[in-house]
Amino acid sequence: MRPLFTPRHLGTALCALLLAGLSGLAAAQTTFDVIGPHEYDLPIDFKPFNVFVQYAYVQRNNRLFDGSGDRAKGPGSTAIVGLSKYVHFWTPESNRNIGLAWEVIVPEISVRGHHPASQSSGIGDPMTGFAIWYKPTPDATVGFQSFVQIPAGDQDVSDTNWKNLSSLFWDVRLTEQWGWTADAGFVFQDDKNDGTKPGTVFHTNQRLGYRVSPLLEPFLALDYERGKRTSTVDGGHALDGGLGLMLHTFDNQSITLRYAKSIRGENHAANNSFNLKYAYVW
Repeated sequence: MRPLFTPRHLGTALCALLLAGLSGLAAAQTTFDVIGPHEYDLPIDFKPFNVFVQYAYVQRNNRLFDGSGDRAKGPGSTAIVGLSKYVHFWTPESNRNIGLAWEVIVPEISVRGHHPASQSSGIGDPMTGFAIWYKPTPDATVGFQSFVQIPAGDQDVSDTNWKNLSSLFWDVRLTEQWGWTADAGFVFQDDKNDGTKPGTVFHTNQRLGYRVSPLLEPFLALDYERGKRTSTVDGGHALDGGLGLMLHTFDNQSITLRYAKSIRGENHAANNSFNLKYAYVW
């Protein structure tokens, strides 16, 4: 019988909160598109543990979607983004059938322009928040997560406004090899310092993985978001597809690789990125 939970799953847990607003300069990817296989394959009734995750991606901003949904020339810059995250997991003594987590995330951002040459870099707006979940069946997890992004980053890369990222998430182990993990939620935000009022953003992220061996798990990725139109910002949307590979290297470590590219969109940056995530559990 397959174990309901192993330490290697911990390294993929709750990596869903990067790109909803690291920076207006850098955020070409859709909200929460960092998730991978087993992202929400979480335990209940466990001893407290900790996770450190270092995430990085390289994004080429060479294309965007205009108001007609056509691809147009983008700014041509290259964004290099890192995310350092600490998470503490525990089960409350009052109810051992649920799990809890609290995390702190610090982004590092560098955006390089090529024609003309320019560079903006620094520490992005930090985020912190919680997650709560339970298991309706031994092979399924359902939960809720909510995070606050604080406009305290360096001037060159801060979005300058507060955000709340809240979503439902779920994971279903379909068979011994197949697994489906996903989320759906909203990003609520207030006005920026320049008077711009961004609209509420809806997003969903879907991952379908197949464990071909104890080490290798390739997966398919599908990400979608739609932003509401406001008096100062046009509404937009984007649909991204991706291919990835999760390496279950050790019981307490994992590495996930993924390439993502936008399929269609409107009034939105086009995703064209290589993504890497390293997770360590203790």
